[in-house]
Amino acid sequence: PQMEKWTFNDILAAFAMWSVMMIAMMLPSAMPMILIFSTVNKKRSESGKSFVPTWIFIFGYIIIWISFSLIASLLQFILHNLSVISDELKLMNPFASGIVLIAAGIYQFTNIKYVCLKNCQSPLSFVLNYWKEGKIGALLMGIKHGFYCLGCCWILMALLFVAGIMNLLWIAIIALFVFLEKTIK
Repeated sequence: PQMEKWTFNDILAAFAMWSVMMIAMMLPSAMPMILIFSTVNKKRSESGKSFVPTWIFIFGYIIIWISFSLIASLLQFILHNLSVISDELKLMNPFASGIVLIAAGIYQFTNIKYVCLKNCQSPLSFVLNYWKEGKIGALLMGIKHGFYCLGCCWILMALLFVAGIMNLLWIAIIALFVFLEKTIK
């Protein structure tokens, strides 16, 4: 493991890395929701309601994943300072890795996961149940959808500490799994 203490710039770099990675992994899986929001918003605008740019909804969604990225980068900082993360940016302790793997498997079958996934799999239902008017409403909808998405996928992102935080193969596999899980009922 790297033995040097992290500086503020190291933490900032980890935060930037996590933020870019989370947006790249999670935004494609949110596209069905974004497209439904955009379509419903356009139809409402055509009938005289106020139009809200879709990017405001997306920004709300991204706020959640940026927040998660802050937590993940702080966890990475802690693991680094405890010298339990390798140069490949994965947990060195097989017992700790096993706990993360088992927890991820168990979480897949919990009610929390089911409720969150249900809201992610049904974009039209989400829009009909949680629609809020105006820019603040769109932002809050994006945040709410982001929370459901986070509830669905946070433990899958924790698997990166087992496979290697920057292991591109596992990043792609997890991103594909998330996309399929959200789009196939």
